[in-house]
Amino acid sequence: MLFHVRMDVRIPADLPAEMADDIKARERAYSQRLQEEGKWRHIWRIAGEYANYSVFDVSGNEELHAILIALPLFPYMTISVTPLCRHPSSIREDDT
Repeated sequence: MLFHVRMDVRIPADLPAEMADDIKARERAYSQRLQEEGKWRHIWRIAGEYANYSVFDVSGNEELHAILIALPLFPYMTISVTPLCRHPSSIREDDT
């Protein structure tokens, strides 16, 4: 199943810089591993915001939930999820 996910990040200003840097490094490694596995198909930064739009390709709601709550930045995120399905007018065969 495909899911469109918006993630807005709000790291507290009083979080020590070394702790924030560690969390961001772990987040990057985790997201890149998921991209390599094909589960995190697309990620786009939203210009001017500490936010992204992403597309996940996972087995269903439970897998997506498990992935999202395992994000190191999860405690500092507001997340919205929209399930997607193939549009009948699409000419792409790989968007299922």
